[in-house]
Amino acid sequence: MAYNLRATNLLKVADNLIPLFLCPSLPSFTNVTHGLGRRLSRPRRRQLHVDAAVTLSHDLPTPLQLLDLPRSCPGCGALTQIVSPEQPGFYGINRKSVRAFRDRNGQSAGKGYGGESELFERVLGAADASLLFQMGLQEGGENNTKGRKSSKETFTPVCNRCHNLTHHRTGYSIVHPTIQSIQEIIADSPHKYNHIYHVLDAADFPLSLIPSLHGSLSAAPQRSLNRRAKTGHYQYGRKAEISFIITRSDLLAPKKEQVDNLMPYILEVLRGALGRSADNVRLGNVRCVSSKRGWWTKQVKEDIWNRGGGGWMVGKVNVGKSNLFENIFPKGRIDGYKFGSLRRATQQRLPIGLTRKESGLTTTNGDEQQSLQAIQDPPEKMESQLAEDSLLPPAPPETPYPVLPLVSSLPGTTVSPIRVPFGGGKGELIDLPGLARGDLEQFVTDVHKIDLVMRDRVKPEQLVIKPGQSLLVGGLLRVTPTTPDLIFLAYPFLPLRCHVTSTERAFAIHSQHEDSGVSTIAKPGIGSRMQSAGKFALRWDVTKQRAGPLTRAAAAGMSTKELPFMVFSADILVEGCGWIELVAQVRKKDMETGMEPGDLFDSRPYPMIEVSSPDGGHVGVRQPMGIWSLCGKKPVSSSKGSVRPRRSMKGVKKNSKKARRAVLSSYIHKQDTP
Repeated sequence: MAYNLRATNLLKVADNLIPLFLCPSLPSFTNVTHGLGRRLSRPRRRQLHVDAAVTLSHDLPTPLQLLDLPRSCPGCGALTQIVSPEQPGFYGINRKSVRAFRDRNGQSAGKGYGGESELFERVLGAADASLLFQMGLQEGGENNTKGRKSSKETFTPVCNRCHNLTHHRTGYSIVHPTIQSIQEIIADSPHKYNHIYHVLDAADFPLSLIPSLHGSLSAAPQRSLNRRAKTGHYQYGRKAEISFIITRSDLLAPKKEQVDNLMPYILEVLRGALGRSADNVRLGNVRCVSSKRGWWTKQVKEDIWNRGGGGWMVGKVNVGKSNLFENIFPKGRIDGYKFGSLRRATQQRLPIGLTRKESGLTTTNGDEQQSLQAIQDPPEKMESQLAEDSLLPPAPPETPYPVLPLVSSLPGTTVSPIRVPFGGGKGELIDLPGLARGDLEQFVTDVHKIDLVMRDRVKPEQLVIKPGQSLLVGGLLRVTPTTPDLIFLAYPFLPLRCHVTSTERAFAIHSQHEDSGVSTIAKPGIGSRMQSAGKFALRWDVTKQRAGPLTRAAAAGMSTKELPFMVFSADILVEGCGWIELVAQVRKKDMETGMEPGDLFDSRPYPMIEVSSPDGGHVGVRQPMGIWSLCGKKPVSSSKGSVRPRRSMKGVKKNSKKARRAVLSSYIHKQDTP
């Protein structure tokens, strides 16, 4: 029988055993916090995205049973709630993993929620040791009763939303936070030393950059080129620094050495994206990593371990924060030792803030064994972790191999900060919810939303855009050259299908005024929202890279000043998807206007293109990376040892027979002639 209750009544039923922030209908609390660079004084409120009035059925757990569940979901970070099954953080008690977790804590035995594990433990405890050894439940013979693997060693379960995302690929996004919310969360840091990892995506770099991150988070400014510049400074007794991590760098080139050679280009583009304030800044804190290939992940992991304190993962949605978190988190380590030789190391519980000496942890290096003393959180620390006016969730107990944040292509998977401690209180790594990146997926059909994410490196084909033609990208974008009588070459590094057609037909298809057989992933009825995103100039000179053997020292060896033409290029970025490399060749005499590259009022007639997209957004432009010249598809070369290609053998035998017949007929004709 269903009945309605308000969240305030749930608090009364539980006799004030439930933390106040688990009831979002209660009034918010006012708190004054000392931030990393400023004082914050504003009301704060836990956002669980649940309604005040909810419907509870007879199969839902009671408020007292909430204490048997995890404090927060380790997959998305949502605080545990038992009110709304449709919202993040809801746990269903009928799931096997949830029953095992509650049974491990000893709260559900004899209540019909699964006391089988406790019964199994009692039976094994009363059984003969030799019988257990024969059954494979005990190691080391008759007298060894500590080698048996306990059934209580289970992982912390995730909420129903994370369970559906993992096994059924169904879910929904949450409301993305603002940079002010991220600032207030980091201001509640319990650590003196904090390091912020600004995560960027290589697919649309630098479109996923947050330019005002330093000023918004009141972090230490970038170190200048002055050799006496300080590496950091303290504000309000705390220190915060920022590093840039560019994820999914394997999308740029197939080899790590090729990506490393792109670092000067990446630093130049990043410096330009940060603005004039970064002109005299030393960018020595940039790393290009690949979680898929393992490029530079070990170095980042060592940096996190050596720094300690609080490590914060900040970035926009779908830039790969959770996937990077899984690869750089220092699992199974404490003070330089590893947990691998311990049988029951997962029972260790070390609270955040306690040092190795205070926790009673001892290590012996002689026999390469470790002895860990499992301790419980002190009551006063538990109360501080459950403070209802804190924006940070409670710190979970430390385990050597914890459940890490959920990796999903759904934008907005992480609901609230996910804290994972390491090193016996040495520090913790915190995954924050992603900032809003764009709403391009709302213009795509549900079946093709997964196609917007580039998962593997794309090897595009060269597309030729002649005068009077346009390029259609999945039916979402239209690229139209505006410079007359000029041929453009396009190399789309995108997971979407591209098609070159006439400009009139491309406009009709893009605005959904005409049905055709061209592949499109756009939703029906959004043709009226297709607007111009602006005109972009191909202003970067790539004549030396594109001239081929004319400028090579082993060939013609000509200088670019001697050539009668110039080649210009630019990369058009598609937010969250990839980029399109555009190239055009013009006559040099058309560009001779007395201007030089980099002039403030450069009015040279560069090749121009116009891009149309939904609501006129989701696109950008950058200096060309030149990936096509680096690792694009090249034409098949001729066979070895021959300068010219092999002659085609088609019809050679037939022609030889005709030649022999002609010779024979002429000979017979001569013999018959008197």
